[in-house]
Amino acid sequence: MFLGTHAPRLDDKGRLVLPAKFREQLAAGLVLTRGQERSLVVWPTAEFGAYAERLGEASRSDARVRAYLRVLFSGASDEIPDRQGRITVPPGLREYAGLDREVIVVGNGTTAEIWDAETWDTYLAGQEDNFSGLNEEVIPGVL
Repeated sequence: MFLGTHAPRLDDKGRLVLPAKFREQLAAGLVLTRGQERSLVVWPTAEFGAYAERLGEASRSDARVRAYLRVLFSGASDEIPDRQGRITVPPGLREYAGLDREVIVVGNGTTAEIWDAETWDTYLAGQEDNFSGLNEEVIPGVL
């Protein structure tokens, strides 16, 4: 499980050192994809494969499904961390998420997310009131 907030930096070659807590889960490989709110999602390869299978069950006759699949898969990149736990974030994904040097890696349960540090701070500040004010069922059977 991916938990916590980490603040590594991108180097000049677009490489990111994965948080030490995440490395074992990602050692066999990972997939980077576009996420919502201009973030990147880091999937363990097996988890992404299972998600892709579930997506394959959706009707491709629905234009929204086709659009989602195109955006998700067209920007996806498979990576294997090097011995130092570094991955290279491809230029197109860095551009999509507005990543420069200062980034934030946040755990999100079965995935992790990579955010531009300033964008993350703004997003989190805007969500704190919503989070503390939840008083109805947001996730069926959980909240």
